[in-house]
Amino acid sequence: MPKTSRRTLRQAALTPALLSLALLAACVDPAAGPTASTQPLPKADENVYVATMDSGITIPALPVEKIPETHRRQVVSYKTDQAPGTIIINPATKLLYYVLGNGKAIRYGIAVGKAGFEWSGEAIVADKKPWPRWIPPKEMIARRPELAKFDEVGQPGGPTNPLGARAIYLTSGGRDYGYRIHGTPEWQSIGRNASSGCIRMINQDVLDLYNRVKGGEKVIVLTASGEMPKGLYIPKPPAPKVAAARPKAEPVVPAAAIPALKVLPPPSIATGSPAVATPAAAPTTTPAADPAAPACKVPLVGGVCPPGN
Repeated sequence: MPKTSRRTLRQAALTPALLSLALLAACVDPAAGPTASTQPLPKADENVYVATMDSGITIPALPVEKIPETHRRQVVSYKTDQAPGTIIINPATKLLYYVLGNGKAIRYGIAVGKAGFEWSGEAIVADKKPWPRWIPPKEMIARRPELAKFDEVGQPGGPTNPLGARAIYLTSGGRDYGYRIHGTPEWQSIGRNASSGCIRMINQDVLDLYNRVKGGEKVIVLTASGEMPKGLYIPKPPAPKVAAARPKAEPVVPAAAIPALKVLPPPSIATGSPAVATPAAAPTTTPAADPAAPACKVPLVGGVCPPGN
């Protein structure tokens, strides 16, 4: 076979592969680093919060005008010395950055831990699950007893599940502290301190991030003031609220134990002229004679019988 024919055949065989690579490259920002995800990047002014169907579950569209522009998914300039694929979370601004490299990152709006639940430090992506089952921590059940029905068994994945459409599980030093990056049906909480330490994302956004991470990526959670952490800080779980003691109720006496009150008849009033009572005569008192005194024939004088009588 002539050499020119062999060269023509080799070029023809390579054409589909080259075409495939060209199409793939068209989806990736050329400014991104070589190890960044090959997922398509959000375009400027693109509405990424449209309705979608995932595993037979409908994720509803969101009113994009009610999501602050600063918290919508978008590619931004971001200078960092961290490797592409690193996730950097800033609780101060309620933003998550997926580092693309070459001064670029994808920025997502998030919700972070409420006061007393903020944590900071480094972690890694240890696992990820679609439509995960949610099992509330024991500390949360102690604070909210109505969640006891989900203890051990958990709540199946679905549109009302607190973990949303996806969960990315984090560990620090090989230990699982219960922190997740996950979706949420409560998209209005984005941009606020609303969780028990986990990082909430809009379901459409967590789907995008989920498809970019492969496992093992570094996750850096900045301090509450937005500074680089100097170590791992895990807050102590707040003690459950103790219900105020109710005042002791007075003992209830059964009605049958109280004797019935007897009602006396009204007093009778006699008619006619009332009888006039005659006062009794005062008794006459005669001094008793002294048996020792001698008898006197004449009246006593000064209580003494005159001499000679």
